[in-house]
Amino acid sequence: MTTPRALVIRTAGTNCDAELCRAFELGGARVDLLHIDALCADPDRIKPFDLIGFPGGFSYGDDIASGRILAMHVRQRLFPTLHEASKRGVAMIGICNGFQVMVQAGLLPASIEHTEHPPAAQVALCENADDRFCDDWIRIEPNHESVCIWTQTLTQAETETVMLPIANGEGRFVVQNQHVLDELTANHQIALRYTDDINGSVDRIAGICDPSGRIFGLMPHPERAVEWNRYPNWTRMGSGLKSAPTPWRTMFTNAVEAAQKTRA
Repeated sequence: MTTPRALVIRTAGTNCDAELCRAFELGGARVDLLHIDALCADPDRIKPFDLIGFPGGFSYGDDIASGRILAMHVRQRLFPTLHEASKRGVAMIGICNGFQVMVQAGLLPASIEHTEHPPAAQVALCENADDRFCDDWIRIEPNHESVCIWTQTLTQAETETVMLPIANGEGRFVVQNQHVLDELTANHQIALRYTDDINGSVDRIAGICDPSGRIFGLMPHPERAVEWNRYPNWTRMGSGLKSAPTPWRTMFTNAVEAAQKTRA
């Protein structure tokens, strides 16, 4: 069976692209790292890929707002091609700055499979409630009712292992109105919640997906937790626990396997 191909999109200021490439590789994909300018010049270069990743960092220095410039490139130049990719069942992930890009580009939370034009933004990532940059390891609650293909097995993981590092100043998840939150809940699009209210996010939301479950965005960094020795408490974990892959490495493996089935 053909190995799925993953595309990781970078630009000036991106600084988590190597980690995301490695996470996809550990998950079993063959990875290409391409600059946004190359894709805007030839959007058809996206077509061979089965998975797409928008990594974290500070794209274009977040000079206007977090992810804004990169999001406008994606929205204006790549949305039609990403729409076609969604119709093919391509799985996508946006992490931290990548999540900020996805919601501004119109890739989340609505389904792009059924629209040829970028929808208006319905959610946003705003300044943290305490106006501080948050840099810490935090506990995450997977939503067992979520349709997200990326997080399906996280509910089976040991509670102490479902931790992730977070590093952002604009990670507070907000919605346009109550109707949007009701839709996210009814469609089972809320994939992850913070265990504690760390930044003022509505309903403690840390990550959401589109209605298909294939397009996923989150503020914490799973690509930084694909090995046990990255965990702050890893020396206190039992050897039996550490004999299996971390939940986040498994998350990437599951997405790659889902992409392989879609291709088949």
